[in-house]
Amino acid sequence: MFQALLGAANDLGVARLQGLGFPLSREFQFDIVHAHYAIPHATAAYLAKQILFTTPGGLKVPKVITTLHGTDITLVGSNRSYLPITKYSIEQSDGVTSISRYLLNQTIKDFDIKRPIEVIPNFVNCDLYTRKPQPGLREQWAPNGEPILMHLSNFRPVKRLTDVVEIFALVRAKMPAKLVLIGDGPDRGAAEYLVRKKRLQKDVIFLGKQNGVYEKLAVADLFLLPSQLESFGLAALEAMACEVPVIATNVGGVPEVVEHGADGYLVEPGDVKAAAAHAIEILSRSDRGREMGQRARVDAKRKFCANDVIPAYEAYYRRVLEQSSAASA
Repeated sequence: MFQALLGAANDLGVARLQGLGFPLSREFQFDIVHAHYAIPHATAAYLAKQILFTTPGGLKVPKVITTLHGTDITLVGSNRSYLPITKYSIEQSDGVTSISRYLLNQTIKDFDIKRPIEVIPNFVNCDLYTRKPQPGLREQWAPNGEPILMHLSNFRPVKRLTDVVEIFALVRAKMPAKLVLIGDGPDRGAAEYLVRKKRLQKDVIFLGKQNGVYEKLAVADLFLLPSQLESFGLAALEAMACEVPVIATNVGGVPEVVEHGADGYLVEPGDVKAAAAHAIEILSRSDRGREMGQRARVDAKRKFCANDVIPAYEAYYRRVLEQSSAASA
């Protein structure tokens, strides 16, 4: 069915595709269906649109806007059989956005897309993701005032979770520290094994999946994101909004989020020694990286706050509708 996307378009009728079905479309006469990911949602939205075209009763046929997030592109990289349907879904959309310039360029390269694609980045609620004192959490995780390193992800191989542990082991060899891991996924077992192998059980905390991650991020002194690839790096942005400097990999859209040497550092994938060296340097400062963290917050607010990015989507919705009206006039 379609679900109304409240608060994202004011006077526009906008829906976010959650699956196929038409009761809400009949009831609300949506102007736009906003599909996230080319596969499967943009494909489903296109099919829904075609069915509405042929349904008796004069139903309004909504425009389809597709946002590319990354896995819809990398999926094709691992299985070329998805290329035709992905390309078709992108080209048949009435509007297409990308979360980063990197992803835009990769989409054009991989799919030979000729139509315009608008870059509208991921965003963070800067009112929610902010640094608030959490003395209870700090005492729980670091009772002796140790610096806290943190990682948040779905623990898939692309996130290189064992690199997080390797980086922390090098940091821990130089200073007392704690590592908090938020999330779950296929690489958790490998990370737990590596923690035991390096005898870091007392210093590494596996929290599993968590709600209210902004409360946990606000306790961290440093955030690690050593991914093999990130189309944007939303977890890094969330940490930055909480005044946490980031050490991440110089891949994909991450350099559009993290400015090397200003609000964090960028290293090459797999270079755990360089990442650890940057971590030790930050945590050894007299302010334990607080100045860099404050700069991270400034940069996050300057480019990626929801209050700024959501209006960009609203403007894009209106532009797609206006272009459609002009074309049919």
